Amino acid sequence: MELEDLESVMILVTGATGTIGRPLVELLAAQGVRVRAVTRSPDKAALPPGVDVVAGDPARPDTLAGALDGVSAAFLHPRAVGDAAADFAELASEHGVRRLVALSAINIDDPLSAQPSRYRGDRNKEAEEAVIASGLEWVSLRASSFAVNVLQSGWDTQIRAGDVVRGPYADFAESPLHERDLAAAAAHAFLTDDLLGQRQELTGPRSLTHTDMVRIIGDVLGRPLHYEEVPAAVVRQGMLGRGFPEAFVDALLTRYANGVGQPAPVTDQLEKILGQTRTFADWAADHTAAFRN
Repeated sequence: MELEDLESVMILVTGATGTIGRPLVELLAAQGVRVRAVTRSPDKAALPPGVDVVAGDPARPDTLAGALDGVSAAFLHPRAVGDAAADFAELASEHGVRRLVALSAINIDDPLSAQPSRYRGDRNKEAEEAVIASGLEWVSLRASSFAVNVLQSGWDTQIRAGDVVRGPYADFAESPLHERDLAAAAAHAFLTDDLLGQRQELTGPRSLTHTDMVRIIGDVLGRPLHYEEVPAAVVRQGMLGRGFPEAFVDALLTRYANGVGQPAPVTDQLEKILGQTRTFADWAADHTAAFRN
């Protein structure tokens, strides 16, 4: 499935309106690839012109039987397909799909109870296992933490309100990656054969503590931001009060506590694939609107 074959390529993307799916669809469409985007709400998709937007629920692969006709390759999003990853891969094979690219996670080999994203619906291990067992060409992208997660943690709201971000474990470190870099790696996995049969561990370029990340956002905004550590028990009660599932909160805080003082894993795989990678400062510069009133 090399670049010269683009006219014959059709790529189906699950999770097409999400954090990774949307930029992936945009990148593929910009390169002239035919893209079929699966979403539960096609009327709200707002994807680029020319993208074939179809209604379907990847967690119920039987709703995608028609959508897989003529598809050359498919992006398997672990939250979109949920527990149906193996069924999705089997159906894709039956419809003549030749390549599957799975989004997975760098902590996939940790105990399942120590993977907080599982409690938000991600089935990273199942997604990777499904594409490997499919008998098709496959790539698994084991991603580190997304930089955009800081917005889901409520940092944007706190920064709009003042110069202090309050949260747990100031010295816990991540290697946050830019969502567009991960989407570009997925596009590369579709449009070249470079990554076939590989589990790629993809991270941002630096290990950064919560304190580091808040300081960097402040540097980008030109403001003296700082991180103030709050006891984990207080954070737990606050998250539960905002409706987060208890199992997710406990797994997340346990992960933080166990990682305090340890650098996050950093690999150079993204740089090898893309030639260069975006820093956390680049990510903050791309999202300044989220932090400004």
